[in-house]
Amino acid sequence: MISSQVIRSCLEELCSITRTEFCVQDPGGNVLAATENMPIPDTDLIVSFARSAVDSQIVGSSYSLKVRDDEETVLILTAAGENDYTFMVARMAVSELQHLVEAYKEKLDRNSFFQNLLLDNLLPVDIHNRSRKLRIPYQVPRAILLFEVETEQDRIASELLSGLFTVGSGDYLTEVDENRVILIKSLDDPDSYPQLEESARTAVDMLNMEAMVKVRASYGTIVEDLGELSRSYKEACMAMDVGKIFRAEYTVSSYNELGIGRLIYQLPVGLCRMFLQEIFGDSRPMELDNELQTTVNTFLENNLNVSETSRQLFVHRNTLVYRIEKLQKSTGLDIRTFEDAMTLRIAMMVSAYMRYQDSRDRQ
Repeated sequence: MISSQVIRSCLEELCSITRTEFCVQDPGGNVLAATENMPIPDTDLIVSFARSAVDSQIVGSSYSLKVRDDEETVLILTAAGENDYTFMVARMAVSELQHLVEAYKEKLDRNSFFQNLLLDNLLPVDIHNRSRKLRIPYQVPRAILLFEVETEQDRIASELLSGLFTVGSGDYLTEVDENRVILIKSLDDPDSYPQLEESARTAVDMLNMEAMVKVRASYGTIVEDLGELSRSYKEACMAMDVGKIFRAEYTVSSYNELGIGRLIYQLPVGLCRMFLQEIFGDSRPMELDNELQTTVNTFLENNLNVSETSRQLFVHRNTLVYRIEKLQKSTGLDIRTFEDAMTLRIAMMVSAYMRYQDSRDRQ
């Protein structure tokens, strides 16, 4: 049902225009909203009126009218006064509330539609029929933008995002779990990845800076019809998880830029353990100290260039060579060769993936 705050705002605006006091109650007589000087109608009279077949009646010195939804009475509006002007104003107010009820119902229907669509709970024919009924264009380039926030902050994030992305521009917001907000982003064309990236970064910056909400974002590939939207959602979910494992320093992750991390993420944990055991025996890359891990990462980022790596780490060349040789003794890999460097890089990523899975199992 519409929130009491929305109804109250509507009544106050109507009161300022018409100089008429209003009260809205549910069929059980509970007051949902009322203007400041409106006397509250008798509960028993309102309940009796809600159960009757008539649509309007005079209650005391006021007019009461029903607001219906599919022939069911959902609200009772009472306007103070019993002249023709009051009755006309009350009918206008009922019309306004009727539109609010329909708009809320449509929003609820759209939310349910998108949730079932993303979770693959709809047949193709249902997608076509329901999208047409809800006036949602079927063939429009879209992608899923996924925002993950702390549980107690999901409401704040949803409200701020609804202000940034509007239905009028073809964007829709929904949720399928307690700490992830999903944006169905409408785009200009199937190659609008820069636009998608910019939207993600703008939203993350706004939430981080204005609302102090800690948030990560990810997005899937762009699809051209509603039937493929669930694929983009699955890709965005994978991008979120892979980003947290292998790209923790980034706040936005794209499915198209996951690289080898996407492959490792889909490997069984047992196979990962076998790989590490075969390459390193009882030694593990995850057991490297921070200094060695930083050295390895910087060395790989600089394409195995010893001089450039030592310059970026602010260490002497001989110190860097010593660290590389120390690593070779502990792992059996000489990262100055391309094959060993790639093996160690993959092993470190596999180890990070296993730590992530272990942490999830403990939760």
